[in-house]
Amino acid sequence: MKLIHTIAAASLMAAASFAPANAADLSGAGATFPYPVYAKWADAYKKETGVGLNYQSIGSGGGIKQIKAKTVTFGATDAPLKGEELSKDGLVQFPMVMGGIVPVVNLEGVKPGDLVIDGPTLAKIFLGEIKSWDDPALAKLNPSAKLPKQAIAIVHRSDGSGTTFNFTYYLAEVSSDWKSKVGTNTAVEWPGGIGAKGNEGVANNVANTKGSIGYVEYAYALQNKLTFTKMVNRDGKTVAPTSATFQAAAANAKWDSQPGYGVILANQAGADSWPMTAATWILMHAKPQDPAAAGEALKFFAWAYEKGGKMAEALDYIPMPDAVVGSVKKAWNAEIKDASGKPLYGVTN
Repeated sequence: MKLIHTIAAASLMAAASFAPANAADLSGAGATFPYPVYAKWADAYKKETGVGLNYQSIGSGGGIKQIKAKTVTFGATDAPLKGEELSKDGLVQFPMVMGGIVPVVNLEGVKPGDLVIDGPTLAKIFLGEIKSWDDPALAKLNPSAKLPKQAIAIVHRSDGSGTTFNFTYYLAEVSSDWKSKVGTNTAVEWPGGIGAKGNEGVANNVANTKGSIGYVEYAYALQNKLTFTKMVNRDGKTVAPTSATFQAAAANAKWDSQPGYGVILANQAGADSWPMTAATWILMHAKPQDPAAAGEALKFFAWAYEKGGKMAEALDYIPMPDAVVGSVKKAWNAEIKDASGKPLYGVTN
């Protein structure tokens, strides 16, 4: 059975099914990476405005398909579309929030942050070249740890996923073998392992599989009480996943350097940078089929930018910088219009 998380009237404990939405409710679909914060925002927005959010947490690939098919008001993706694809499909893209992807493990006696791993070693694990937890490469990184002689069980995404895009992008940056043998995409030919749908599926499989390793957005690691690892970053420093290390990785991002603000934050320089930091983007049509619904969606996103920062930080996401928010709102005003050419969001909103 296909597992789909839906925020309907916006509860974080949303049922795994399509829930009926009111006529005024917003409709969106896509990335599982931002689902926890979208749920939190949606709950607060519903209480404040009476407008709910019907969001299908089905993965970035599904969200891209649904927005292109015009079955939702907005799509959500952690793998930004390139400028030519945005132009071809008449889409506008903007970043909503940032967070971190973390390796998670299920090893008896190992607590969150006990284990250290670097990029090349992580790539070798997912390539199937490192098969046991007591491998010399892991022992060298963790000289004081008692690593078991236990087979490593790999858990990866089975669906089209922006989390996978960012994870494989990072592995390709740090491993020439990964780059040539597997590459970077929202879905790849995995050398081995167990496939699971969504960040939720990976989290559940790691939690229930002894000796396993997977990758999830940090909020899922915390919510599921998973054991995350520390990592060695590009500057050779060992860092833990925190709001501060995610923010450090994002600090020097040049958001206007790519169409649709499509900047990849993986493997950023800086002593304090978390190496698998990522943003998540919203996709909307420049000329929406339902202008009223698109206008309501923009009101929600503007509200989230203005009032959702503390809620995002409570879940260890990073709000977008004020300068980026200002630029995004101007882009809405210039690019998202009704059939008569009238902006659906004015700069004075």
